[in-house]
Amino acid sequence: MTEENEGASARDYGFLMFLTLLNVMNFVDRQLLASFANWIVPDLGLTNTQFGWLTGMIFIVFYSVAGLAMGVLADRVNRTRLIAVGLALWSALTAISGMAKGFVSLAIPRLFIGVGESIMTPTSMSLLADRFPSSRLGFASGVYYMGVPIGVATSLFVVAYLEPILGWRGCFYALGGIGLLLAIVMFFMKETPRRHEVEATSPVEKLSVKEILATLKEALVRSPALAMTVAGGVAFHFILGAAVFEQLWFVQERGFDRTEIAELSGWLAFTGGILGNLFGGIGGDMFLRRTGMGRPMFLFWIMLVLTPIGLAYRVADPTSIFFMVGIFAGYFQLGCFYGPTFSTVQELVPPQIRGTVVAFYILSLNFVGLGLGVTGGGYFIDWMISQGHPEPYTITLIVFTAISMLAIPMFYMAGKRFERDRQALYDSVAD
Repeated sequence: MTEENEGASARDYGFLMFLTLLNVMNFVDRQLLASFANWIVPDLGLTNTQFGWLTGMIFIVFYSVAGLAMGVLADRVNRTRLIAVGLALWSALTAISGMAKGFVSLAIPRLFIGVGESIMTPTSMSLLADRFPSSRLGFASGVYYMGVPIGVATSLFVVAYLEPILGWRGCFYALGGIGLLLAIVMFFMKETPRRHEVEATSPVEKLSVKEILATLKEALVRSPALAMTVAGGVAFHFILGAAVFEQLWFVQERGFDRTEIAELSGWLAFTGGILGNLFGGIGGDMFLRRTGMGRPMFLFWIMLVLTPIGLAYRVADPTSIFFMVGIFAGYFQLGCFYGPTFSTVQELVPPQIRGTVVAFYILSLNFVGLGLGVTGGGYFIDWMISQGHPEPYTITLIVFTAISMLAIPMFYMAGKRFERDRQALYDSVAD
């Protein structure tokens, strides 16, 4: 557990960049439905509730539940080949999604895309924890999670620049093919030695599935900082779930052309997300070294400053600079989130269950946060439309932004407890 003085090689950074590329593909494929909302919803005759199910629970249930199983697998099997299998599966199903004729024929591949994508992050974070020292893990996590804003932005660029050429169905086919080629490359990459096994003075026995889950439960009970970090992440994801309706909101209630706003928001997502990831990863590491209060406290200050902007721009003039600043700030805040939280949850659990705890965290974020945000948002919008409300999308996005503010006190309490809980973990491993 004392890895502070170790460094990472150029090969490790190269591997990090390749994993980041795969994570970009992960989020491009995941975001395609939301980015193509203004094409797919009318083309397939979907309601907001149906669209919410497709981008919410239908995807998230399989993604989250399978993710916990995949996290356990990541702690037990060859991780590079496990990622390759997942990438091949979700890429093939993305291509199949392009053939959809209605709700059911799109829902079926969306179910199983979640199984493939659930492999990616638990396994990748486990690999990075074995390649990078603790002092650089926030940076490595932040770079890896650049895949989120870059993936979201790329999906919008696909809408803006490729849809006029290929159509929305052709875009699904093309991205599926690219993913299959990358899966072949990943399949032949070597596994990374597990650090705790290499450093052990005697052979390390792999924990059984029952022992892994019991250790995870014990870690959550014994570490309030870990539990509060998970709870804060879940709360933050309520607005991320409802945000799948943003492209519809831009067009139907703010008067943008669907292609032009995809291009504009894509560039804002790209720049804001990358800057946020760098700021969150590097800034979170610096904050931890200088204060010892934990990266969640760093997120507390970021949310305290940026969340009010996220509320105010929902009612701002769409032709104003502040409206553009609001879109940028949302993606910047999203970028800041991933490096600090994912490095935190890994630092507060024994190394033998890192893949499992990341999978549990992803399950919590998606099943509770995103699931309720997307599916609940769809029902809420349709209900307000039935009541004749003039701006159902605006009200929904404001309500879920307000709910996400519950993350602020959670991150504050996690930051206050972090150092005490991390030291307790180190002491228990030393014993």
